[in-house]
Amino acid sequence: MIETRKLLPFLLLFFTSCSAFDYSPYDGLVKGEIGINNKNSALIERNCSKRDTIRFAVISDTQRWYDDTQDFVRILNKRNDIDFVLHGGDISDFGVTKEFLWQRDILNELKMPYVVLLGNHDCLGGGKEVFTKVFGNPNFSFKAGHTKFICLNTNALEYDYSNPIPDFNFIDSQLDSLASSDDKTIFAMHARPYSDQFNNNVAKIFEKDICRFPNLQFCLSAHDHQIEADNLFGDGVMYYASANIAKRSYLVFTLYKKGYKYEVVEF
Repeated sequence: MIETRKLLPFLLLFFTSCSAFDYSPYDGLVKGEIGINNKNSALIERNCSKRDTIRFAVISDTQRWYDDTQDFVRILNKRNDIDFVLHGGDISDFGVTKEFLWQRDILNELKMPYVVLLGNHDCLGGGKEVFTKVFGNPNFSFKAGHTKFICLNTNALEYDYSNPIPDFNFIDSQLDSLASSDDKTIFAMHARPYSDQFNNNVAKIFEKDICRFPNLQFCLSAHDHQIEADNLFGDGVMYYASANIAKRSYLVFTLYKKGYKYEVVEF
């Protein structure tokens, strides 16, 4: 079953080219649950309200690795200390509609809520539209306890630099909406500054912009398919990246009233 899923985009393209089926893998027809990020963000906010200690897991780049993603879900469900999961993007490989739905259905087996960022592979074909239907706006935010998570679309290359990516107006709106100067902030994105996807004409401006946020804790990214922990700009703001799920690991962050703990978990 899993192997067939991996081959399906190619099979569908073959049969469509032969006019055997009146079907496109990029048809954008979504069945089942939609608006997942909004629903799960509300769950996270409710479950974590006013708590000083929050623990969440980070994965990314699950794209073609369905078996490994299923294993991650099974293993994480055995834990009782994870509040939510943040997926750093590239939930699909080719932007095929079915890829989003298969991954959604696997992740829906998690016992805790999860949210998904937009990755560059998710932008291929009609993927942008499918992602928006299934998960929601590529720029979104939510609050877990005293920490605001600001999740950004940073895949400028996939938009031919014709859209404001990253969206500084959205970032500014998040600063304006902070409830208290005591609130902490975490930025999450698929492609970090100086990657091939980021609009590196504004990389330094981006860093200065996010540093305006009070109590900025760190940034999360993915895309490079390897674990990284870098003081990217030399200003003390750490950028943590998760590996692709095929490398059989995930990150766990524990947020305290003051400070945080970071660990890599292999499975």
